[in-house]
Amino acid sequence: MVRIISFKEREKEDGTPFFLLELQGGIEMVRSKETNQFYATAKRTFITTTFDKETCKSLVGTQMEGRIVKQEVEPYAYVVKETGEELVLTHRWVYTPEEAISSKEDDAVAQLVKDASVNSKNGIPEMEEVF
Repeated sequence: MVRIISFKEREKEDGTPFFLLELQGGIEMVRSKETNQFYATAKRTFITTTFDKETCKSLVGTQMEGRIVKQEVEPYAYVVKETGEELVLTHRWVYTPEEAISSKEDDAVAQLVKDASVNSKNGIPEMEEVF
């Protein structure tokens, strides 16, 4: 599950305003590489909308099925606001609806079954005799 935690107004290239919803996933415990201690965090991302400002405002607090997942992308520069440090990242966080997750899991299971049936009869892997 993800929760809509805020929204932001942006402008298209032609100056037309549009709104983004900020989504946040559930709490996760992560171990610090520097201190080796755990800390609580949550993944966040933005999605575009066709909604007006009042609709976006009313949606804050709404929970939606799905999760925020890591997506590999071409390397890009990112500046940490607090420190000014510039990093090169190769991923971004994106929202994935529950249906898309289930579909990917179904595809993975189908591929495993297909792979297992290559050297089998009726989809049941044959056991090699060892004598």
